Amino acid sequence: MEVRLQKVLAESGLCSRRKAEELIAEKRVRVNGHIAEIGQKVDPARDHIQVDGEKLDTRQREELVYYMLYKPRGYLTAMSDDRGRKCVAQLVEEIPQRVFPVGRLDLNSEGLLLFTNDGDFANDMTHPSRQVPKTYRVTVHSEVTPEQQMRLSEGVELDGVMTLPAEVRILSEEPGRTVMAITITEGRNREIRRMCEAVGLEVARLKRLAVGPVRLGMLKPGTYRELTVEEVEQLRRLAKRGAAAAPERRGRK
Repeated sequence: MEVRLQKVLAESGLCSRRKAEELIAEKRVRVNGHIAEIGQKVDPARDHIQVDGEKLDTRQREELVYYMLYKPRGYLTAMSDDRGRKCVAQLVEEIPQRVFPVGRLDLNSEGLLLFTNDGDFANDMTHPSRQVPKTYRVTVHSEVTPEQQMRLSEGVELDGVMTLPAEVRILSEEPGRTVMAITITEGRNREIRRMCEAVGLEVARLKRLAVGPVRLGMLKPGTYRELTVEEVEQLRRLAKRGAAAAPERRGRK
C-alpha cells in the first residue's frame, strides 16, 4: 500500500513529520535511487528508501517511547554535528530505542527537552496549529518596565509577523536584573530571545520549565526520565484541543 513518504520517515522513528519534510526538501532522501519530492507516495514494503545514503529500515518500528531531558547549556539540539560540538545525542545514548529531540533549545538555553521515536507525537508537540504552551524562566540584564511587559504579552513583530499573545509574569526584581516567567504557544526560531530584544531587553539566561502540564521539576542537568503514561496522554489531549480550535481561530482573523 502506498503512503506519503514523509509519513513513512516519521513512522520509522527517524524524525518528526516536519523534519521529514525538511530532509526531503533538502534533497537528502532518495527513493529507488532518485531524489524524492515532498508529497511523493511510496510502498514501504517494495521501495528502496535512503536518507543521507543510508537505507531506511521500514520494518515495524520499536516500541514507542517518550522521555524528557534536562538539556544543559552548551549542547546543540542535534543528534550529530560536523564541527564536533557537544550534542544532546550524547546525553541519551543509553536509551535502548533510537530517539530524536522534539523541537529544539538554543545552544545557550537549558531546560526541558522532549525525546521520542513517535513522529506523530513530535508533530503534535511542534505544529503551530496545536499551540502547545511552553513556559520559560527568563533572566534579563535590567529592570522590566510595565510597557515592556505589556508589549511582550500582547505580541511583538518578528520578521514582519506579530507573535501570538504570551503570558508574562515578573518573578523577582533587583537593580540590573529581572526574572520573568514567559509562556508562549508558538515555536519560532529563538522566539523568546528575539521577543526580548524587540522590546530592548537582553536575555542573560533562558530555561524551559514546562511543556504543557509536564514540568522539569527536580531533574538534574544532563539527566533524563521517561514520561508517565498520564503525562503523554495529557500532552496528546492538549494538542488535540489545539487542533480542534484551529479552524475557529482562523475564522476570527
